[in-house]
Amino acid sequence: ERERRLLRAEAQLTEASLLALRAQLQPHFLFNALNTVSVLMREDVDAADRVLVKLSELLRRTLDAHDAHEVRLRDEIEMLEAYLEIEHARFSDRLSYQIDIEPELLDSRVPSLILQPLVENAVRHGVARRVSPGRISIAAGLRDGRVQLTVRDDGPGLSEDAADGVGLSNTRSRLEQLYGGDHRFLVSDAEGGGVIVTLAIPLRTSSPK
Repeated sequence: ERERRLLRAEAQLTEASLLALRAQLQPHFLFNALNTVSVLMREDVDAADRVLVKLSELLRRTLDAHDAHEVRLRDEIEMLEAYLEIEHARFSDRLSYQIDIEPELLDSRVPSLILQPLVENAVRHGVARRVSPGRISIAAGLRDGRVQLTVRDDGPGLSEDAADGVGLSNTRSRLEQLYGGDHRFLVSDAEGGGVIVTLAIPLRTSSPK
């Protein structure tokens, strides 16, 4: 009975930690999105209106999955595309992106909001620091029986403030809470320039109990 109580307490602590980490992401993203709207309102009202529509869609999706620590990869990608449309409105031709997902992985389970902070980092520390247009690539594939997700930019490379930022530290903590040692997370300079973030998690195709 004592062991059961201990396990239950540990599970509750893990749940609380995950909720706190997720809550850390949401206002951070919302602040950045609203800042984009504020800038666009002085430059292009129609674009600002489109961003508000996308932001509304993102908030609705986030609230719909507020208690889900894992979601289908297809849902995560749809949220990411809405986010990237917001950023594209901000950077215009300075930002392009490519998403390459193996179709058989679309129903696999991934941590909710796992890609958005990584892409946000790529925008802030990669694209925004370039004078010329920048590009971000997002990919998902099956490697050695695991779901491997990668986010790559062609910016100036890994910087200290990016490595210690909210996005990467939050991602590390969430992966540790969800999978313990059964995951891989690597941030490194990419061959040919830029930064590549790679994470690999167990393949799951059903909702966790």
